[in-house]
Amino acid sequence: EISSFFKIILEDLLNLSKIDFSLEPNAIVSEADKHKITEIIDGLKKEKPIQYLIGFTEFMDLKLYVNEQVLIPRPETEELVHWILDDFLQKPNLDVLDIGTGSGCIPIALSKSLNQAFIDSMDISKQAIKTATINAKNNDAKINFIQQDILTTNNLTRQYDILVSNPPYVREQEKKEIKNNVLNHEPHLALFVKDEDPLVFYKKIAELAKTSLKENGVLYYEINQYLGEETVELMKQVGFSKIELKKDLFGNDRMIKASR
Repeated sequence: EISSFFKIILEDLLNLSKIDFSLEPNAIVSEADKHKITEIIDGLKKEKPIQYLIGFTEFMDLKLYVNEQVLIPRPETEELVHWILDDFLQKPNLDVLDIGTGSGCIPIALSKSLNQAFIDSMDISKQAIKTATINAKNNDAKINFIQQDILTTNNLTRQYDILVSNPPYVREQEKKEIKNNVLNHEPHLALFVKDEDPLVFYKKIAELAKTSLKENGVLYYEINQYLGEETVELMKQVGFSKIELKKDLFGNDRMIKASR
């Protein structure tokens, strides 16, 4: 981990590769850079994620600005995006809705690959929308961002080919499993749900999807690895008949695809 942090500081702060460092290991850095490095080290000692300390992360070859108002995108979410692209990459003029945009990683990645797609992206957080808007602009992605609480939404105003969501799904009881760098710094609004109703977002979104998906439209979720079968059963109860539960690269139940 230390080696990884060192590489990030070299490349992203000092614009040096490991080869550059090997060729000139005694190079002198400026006082300004020394100050920045010291600030990063101090933050790491406090278990602050390095992505927040340097101000950005990478997601599917995109450079995304991140701060403590949005979750740091995970590799598992890249897998979800790849699943969507595997199904829809060759289909033009799609209508897409992403719910819970955060940094904007999902809609921006889809926008860069889907041909002439119209993409709406929703989040309850004003700060998340602000961050996602910056990322869309920086990556030349055209996204229609909407600040809205999905749990109080009675209907969607458009029909969509794709609905996708990575909603809050970590139960309060699972906090003991969460490392301090996540628990103390990433936004709880985007992480946690109450133990007594952990699938609240999945139920609401699925109910909206019933009337808002076009013919042959598909709903995609990232899910809690411990609640795969429960989420599948919920989808059946809501009225979806074609449901696929998929594991991530670590062997955990992580994604669901559903259609009617």
